[in-house]
Amino acid sequence: MNQAESVAADPVTLKQDLFGTVTRIERDGSKRVVRDCSTARWWLRGFARHLLGRERRALMRLADIERVPRLLASQRSTLEREWIDGQPMQVAQPRDPRYFREALRLVRRLHARDVTHDDLAKEPNWLVTPEGLPAVVDFQLARHAPRRGRLFRMLAHDDLRHWAKHKRQYLPERLTARQRALLARPSPLSRAWRATVKPVYRFVTRRLFGWADREGAGDRRLDP
Repeated sequence: MNQAESVAADPVTLKQDLFGTVTRIERDGSKRVVRDCSTARWWLRGFARHLLGRERRALMRLADIERVPRLLASQRSTLEREWIDGQPMQVAQPRDPRYFREALRLVRRLHARDVTHDDLAKEPNWLVTPEGLPAVVDFQLARHAPRRGRLFRMLAHDDLRHWAKHKRQYLPERLTARQRALLARPSPLSRAWRATVKPVYRFVTRRLFGWADREGAGDRRLDP
């Protein structure tokens, strides 16, 4: 192995926070992403494993959907998934109507498998592939709900609202009347979150811990 190959194979830390580390590695000639919650703070380790379990179940359910990372391996405290090449939305700033059409189809495919993503408001969770197509990553908060009850319907509604908010940001002139109506109707769950939990969450994460929900921000080709 030459020096250039050795450097390319070195692990790259994509994220490190209270819930553990996310690292890009190369194995068997392919890039992979490893989430390791064994490095989480001791008082958050149980919750970090719970989030890892949610991601595992969602990726298993979505195994054959294009531009959703495939689950490659999983243990109690680690999860290994496929790397998807692309730029985070806030870097690529997609303005092609095709991107948002395909993004809507992708969200609907998740819902058809009884999965809600629950974190699509974050631009770094949306990628723009080299072909200009959407991909979705980071399924820690995803929920598999085969009974598709009222909670599922509210979460699915909010997934769609977050997609529409991104379209409003980058392609406002192509919003339809139906999409504008969707934006005007947050679910009861979303309204409750904004009124009660969100202010506390933002205070704790930004003021006490000093980090914000913009993983992958900046001009980098990262798959957060």
